[in-house]
Amino acid sequence: MKTVSAKLKHLRTSLSSLSSRPYSPTPLASHAKPGNPSSSTLLDEFVSLCYQRDLPRAMKAMAAMERHGIYADSITYSELIKCCLARNAVEQGRLVHKHVSSNGYQPKTFILNILISMYVKFKLLQEAQAVFDQMPERNVVSWTTMISAYANVGLSDKALEFFVLMLREGVLPNMFTFSSILRVCNGISNLRQLHCGTIKVGLESDVFVRSALIDVYSKLDELRDAICVFNEMETKDLVVWNSIIGGLAQNCDGDEALNQFKRMKRAGFTADQATLTSVLRACTGLALLEVGRQVHVHVLKFDVDLILNNALLDMYCKSGSLEDAKSLFEKMVHKDVISWSTMIAGLAQNGFSQEALKLFDLMKASGTKPNYITIIGVLFACSHAGLVDDGMFYFRSMKRLYGIDPGREHYGCVIDLLGRAGKLDEAMNLIQEMECEPDAVTWRTLLGACRVHRNVDLAIYVAKKVLKLDPEDAGTYVLLSNIYANSQRWEDVTEIRRQMRERGITKEPGCSWIEVNKQVHAFILGDTAHPKINIINRRLNQLIHKLMGIGYVPDTNFVLQDLEGEQRDDSLWYHSEKLAIVFGLMSLSSGSAIRIRKNLRICGDCHTFAKLVAKMECRLIVIRDPVRYHHFQNGVCSCGDYW
Repeated sequence: MKTVSAKLKHLRTSLSSLSSRPYSPTPLASHAKPGNPSSSTLLDEFVSLCYQRDLPRAMKAMAAMERHGIYADSITYSELIKCCLARNAVEQGRLVHKHVSSNGYQPKTFILNILISMYVKFKLLQEAQAVFDQMPERNVVSWTTMISAYANVGLSDKALEFFVLMLREGVLPNMFTFSSILRVCNGISNLRQLHCGTIKVGLESDVFVRSALIDVYSKLDELRDAICVFNEMETKDLVVWNSIIGGLAQNCDGDEALNQFKRMKRAGFTADQATLTSVLRACTGLALLEVGRQVHVHVLKFDVDLILNNALLDMYCKSGSLEDAKSLFEKMVHKDVISWSTMIAGLAQNGFSQEALKLFDLMKASGTKPNYITIIGVLFACSHAGLVDDGMFYFRSMKRLYGIDPGREHYGCVIDLLGRAGKLDEAMNLIQEMECEPDAVTWRTLLGACRVHRNVDLAIYVAKKVLKLDPEDAGTYVLLSNIYANSQRWEDVTEIRRQMRERGITKEPGCSWIEVNKQVHAFILGDTAHPKINIINRRLNQLIHKLMGIGYVPDTNFVLQDLEGEQRDDSLWYHSEKLAIVFGLMSLSSGSAIRIRKNLRICGDCHTFAKLVAKMECRLIVIRDPVRYHHFQNGVCSCGDYW
């Protein structure tokens, strides 16, 4: 089969040469052999049974009609086919097809299209294709049904091939054709050609076409184009609003997704399930608990909705509010595998591994079968609690017990499990055992364990593996530089820093976000932009000196090794999470939890600092880093200092 690019090579030419004449279907007609005295009665009975949706009797009447050479009109057959679909009556559907093609009867294009649609809905694509191939005349409905069918099962090449053939036959695409073909477009070049095609045939303003364009531009990470398509619409409806909000949320632009949601409400539109699911995803990505709680109020307006409840559950777990997550989970009348998996992963990520494993046992007892994602959550729980034997049991038995083949994510969890436990050789052996090629994330997992357990030789080997796969990974360069510095290998330190300069690689600055009064405040090391930064720094200095009075000593192992003395201590003092914690103490009431999101893994010194502050100030401090969540309370962390 030719590649997609080859199939679309002449797309622009095909679109340009399309005929603008509309397609006129042949009028419908009833058929019966003249002179048959029972024709009228039999036909009337058949029509009545079809409209009554009495499938068994309608099929008997149809068989009698066939024996007498009597045929009904296409509308009646379409009612019978609807009845077959409603009852998932595949064999009866085939009999209808056989009947309308018997005795030399030539079914109209209308009924053939319905038969194609029937086979598609029965997931019998080969039979749908056979009907399509035998059609003497095909219209836009015929082509669109097949294009949509192949698109829905992920056969994008076949869908694109049919689209090009349709254009070559001079059949004008409609809004449904473009909606289907756009959603399987997997390249920006082809997408732009199709976008031009919608303009050529005057469908660029159609709601469904616009929605599909926004979805696909978003999927291809072309958010600027998606927003342009959205803004060009003078009149927007809920479908298009949902597309732009969903596209932004999926591409981690939660701020803009929430802005568009506010615009949508100001424009007078009421959010539906799709809107709220996307908004919750935006809140989840930004860890905006208070905004998420406001969305929860909107969710309550709907009857029990599993999709929305699962999205809410995910939002609460990833915002570090396990109290809300547990409360929602317990109240859910219906739970599916996504509900259970989300809660298990949420407990594990928040440091409550034993609870996660107990919930896994309850899930199995409920009769819900674990899936690929469930096992990732279970292995993550074992990894972050140091449960090596349990983790290895689940990993080695997942295929036998649940029919799930281990994937890269499962291997990554077990490598992390072994690495944290200091079993670096076993972790290395597991990497070599992987059926799939280890990626940069897999090697980075082992590299982190090498740093913790100070295995310099293996760390250097693994770091080079990471940089081979991801030459722009600033964190690995910095970590490798620090490993060399700890070993007094200063020439190697110099070489690493030279490579970074030549490639323009800089260490990503640590950034922390905190939500106060529904506004997000961001802090970075040495921040001077925040309007209250001077007050924050002053309060931070006071807090650090107060903590030093009870034994706190900044741990300089967590700064770059080429900083010295006082400068090293100072850089620790102003880590972004420390600034965010102090701002939270200043801005939130004494009973409120301080919730912080961070872009980098929390360092050991800030971890100690947060524990001491939580104890001294009698506060709950929750810090979410890219890997897990730390709940600091009464001088301890939910991770048990095992992270």
